[in-house]
Amino acid sequence: MELYKGTRLSVEMIKVRLPEGQERERVVVHPGDAVAVLPVRADMSCYLIRQYRYPIGTSILEAPAGTLNPGEKPEETAYRELIEETGFQAATLIPRGFLYTTPGFSDERIFLFEAHDLSPSCLYEKDEDEQIEVLRFPLSDIPPMIQDGRISDAKTIALFYRCLGPGAI
Repeated sequence: MELYKGTRLSVEMIKVRLPEGQERERVVVHPGDAVAVLPVRADMSCYLIRQYRYPIGTSILEAPAGTLNPGEKPEETAYRELIEETGFQAATLIPRGFLYTTPGFSDERIFLFEAHDLSPSCLYEKDEDEQIEVLRFPLSDIPPMIQDGRISDAKTIALFYRCLGPGAI
């Protein structure tokens, strides 16, 4: 049974059969799939964004990210979101898999990409409803920022790990 349907997500109540055979009702949120991109420069630095997030009432450091439009492939979304949020386009996008954000109540997947060969884009137009600051950091600064909590965004932490490997953190 559909509980809510908006432009970005829907929420439904479903009956599920648990592994032991019992039936239960569960609420499932369907926000649609998304992407996150780690833009890496040739000098071994990267771009992150500082963006205000209304649900938590503060700005956080995170990788550029966004939701897939209907019919859009994750690679297309990654390319588009990188331009929209940073003003840079990538000649090379390397897929780094996907992650489930909150599988306890949502089916959202975030597809992860590493972007290289960056150049300014003439298509850059900031979304009027987003307050974004683009910041550059040496890649070597990211692990300490994760460890001390300056980066607390889960998708950004997972993306960094997927792009640079277990020794990166």
